[in-house]
Amino acid sequence: MTAHILVVDDDPVQRRLLKNAVERHGHTAHLAENGRIAIELLKRNRRQFNVIVLDLMMPEMDGLGFLQAAAEIDVDVPVIVQTGQGGIETVVQAMRAGAFDFVVKPVSPERIAASISNALKVDTREAKVKATRKTKGASIGFGDIVSASPDMLRVIDLAHRASQSNIPVVLEGESGVGKEMIARAIQASGERAHKPFITVNCGAIPANLVESILFGHEKGAFTGATERHTGKFVEADGGTLFLDEIGELPLDVQVKLLRAVQQGEIETVGASKVQKVDVRLISATNKDLIEEVRAGRFREDLYYRLNVFPITIPALRRRKEDIPHLARVFTERFSAEQKLPTTLTVGASAMALLTAYDWPGNIRQLENAIFRAVVLAEGPELTDKDFPQIAAQIPAYQSPELLATIVEPQPHDDPQDEQAALSDLLRSARADHNRTNSHHHPASDNIIVSTDDTGEVRKLADVEEELIRFALKFYRGQMSQVARKLGIGRSTLYRKLKDYGIDPDDPLKEAA
Repeated sequence: MTAHILVVDDDPVQRRLLKNAVERHGHTAHLAENGRIAIELLKRNRRQFNVIVLDLMMPEMDGLGFLQAAAEIDVDVPVIVQTGQGGIETVVQAMRAGAFDFVVKPVSPERIAASISNALKVDTREAKVKATRKTKGASIGFGDIVSASPDMLRVIDLAHRASQSNIPVVLEGESGVGKEMIARAIQASGERAHKPFITVNCGAIPANLVESILFGHEKGAFTGATERHTGKFVEADGGTLFLDEIGELPLDVQVKLLRAVQQGEIETVGASKVQKVDVRLISATNKDLIEEVRAGRFREDLYYRLNVFPITIPALRRRKEDIPHLARVFTERFSAEQKLPTTLTVGASAMALLTAYDWPGNIRQLENAIFRAVVLAEGPELTDKDFPQIAAQIPAYQSPELLATIVEPQPHDDPQDEQAALSDLLRSARADHNRTNSHHHPASDNIIVSTDDTGEVRKLADVEEELIRFALKFYRGQMSQVARKLGIGRSTLYRKLKDYGIDPDDPLKEAA
């Protein structure tokens, strides 16, 4: 559909780039130089616009001022905010003010197009009707995967390409990131779409039963085998077999799996001959399989047979752009499932809280949190008070007013400002060397020396790396807190972690 998109940005270059991106996807772009002009346009004809793309930093009236003014005149148009700062606090403020989505500059045309598309879906009744119709047994396609993250859009593109062949696929990622959903979409988009899709959780099967469950057994093959059992490979014949947590397979079963992959043959337990099967194999793991190979827990020949087309699915904390969209979809779905008289909405305070949290359990944890909130909700919309367990896990989250005051100095990505902030924190850490810290962090752990063993001043990069490691340990891996205290943007922090080879998921690891 052709939509009217209002672009609000004081930078003429950015306005032109956004205009081109909007028009490239068949929409009409309207331009405003700042928030004040945009408000005047809305007052004249608020129904003209379907989506607003809003810069946060502008003269006369900035983005947050625009959101406040738009709320006062009761404008109900999805707003996508642009921020040049990667700090989550800025994003949280915008979400609390009612923003629909956020993008971090520089934004690609594909990213802004995906965000506009998601906003338009919410702006129509079609998405709600679809959510109501969808049942657990229905086929899942790529169109059902909610995402606006560039990394996740790349995953979807790779998965879609894999669906056009029978190439073995390994889906890598933490528990709860949506590996099975990607596997089902691959199945639904390929030539096996209407064939069986059989799932096996290899980590949930007792070791002595894995072979029987995968390949089946004949009656009397072993004690307790009172009747013949058809294995999962036979059930999936002609379709797809999804082996979840494949790294948990015992080594002896891996030998039989290798034969099934190489020759398309399985050997039923207790049978005298092999059986041909035609199965498309998709595997998933939350382990590093190559490390499992090195440790001798996974066969190297099987690894190279399976790992032909690996796809790594990022954790939800790495793609926070997806949280607002997922939250809305889950809220609509559970409202329908609970047969509520009206579909609940996600309020600004709830969206800010959900966006601020790092979700160690990923999408599954977010889905369960929203399910609980929908069941217990007493009003027409979800608020931060409906997520007490989540609020309790965010440091200092005490009240709805917190996130309006949580921004100390705004994080910045300017290299000179960044180095100044790191230097200030370094001086503070050095001062702590001469006094006792809390019992959780003794002074002996809070020493960052400025000279090396030869008496020469250490390189700034070495000191910076040590300080970042110290901050990760001090704040126990809370990335938003670490970035804020270091005085840098969250995106800059992740870049530095990558540059220094620091694992952000292991904040208690001692500095090398």
